[in-house]
This record gives sequence, C-alpha cells and structure tokens, in this order.
Amino acid sequence: MAVTWQDVVTMATGLPEVEESTWWRSPALKVAGKGFARLRVEAEGGLALRCPMAEKEYLLASGDPAFYSTPHYDGHPYILVDLDRIDACRLIELLDAAWWQSAPAAVRRRREHEERGR
Repeated sequence: MAVTWQDVVTMATGLPEVEESTWWRSPALKVAGKGFARLRVEAEGGLALRCPMAEKEYLLASGDPAFYSTPHYDGHPYILVDLDRIDACRLIELLDAAWWQSAPAAVRRRREHEERGR
C-alpha cells in the first residue's frame, strides 16, 4: 500500500520538536526549524529525505526501486523516496535517522536523556 504525505507527517511528528512546514514552496517537515524531509512537487515527485552520503550511495546501489536520485541532488545528502514503493517500517527508520542528522545538539541530547529515563 502506498504511503501518503499525511502518513509521513504522522510518522515524523511523533519525534521531538517536529513540525509540518514548507520548504522551497512545498510541504516539508522540520525539526527545530531545520528541514529534513520535503515532498517534492517537481516532475519526478517523491520525498526528499536527508541521509548521510554513504547511506545514500548504499540505498541507490541496493537496486530497491523505492530509492532514486536526480542530478540536482548529486553531491547532496538527500535520497529521493518513492512513496508508492517504500515499506512504511523502513520509512519510519529513515525518518528517524534524518531527524538525528538535522536536530540541533540540544534537542538530540534531550531526546537521549528522555529515552534513557524510560
């Protein structure tokens, strides 16, 4: 079953300080004001999701059709995700990783502290 933008928002807004916003005039998710996911309205569509370059290379090399890129994203730490092909559990993991990359240090520390306290 395809993942919708609203599904992405629901998954991500459970993370600390995440808000739905806009970025480059398209729907986006930000943590403490820093973007980490954007619904692309360009012709190729998809979800632009922050990820380390090594992870991006791994995902693209995996052959999984849920992951792709365009020349615009060459050299940038963002993977494009086809929401019609991504497994929801995998997307939750990727959103969490994107959050960790984008969240300010103080927000990450608070989350770590809260998770240790559980």
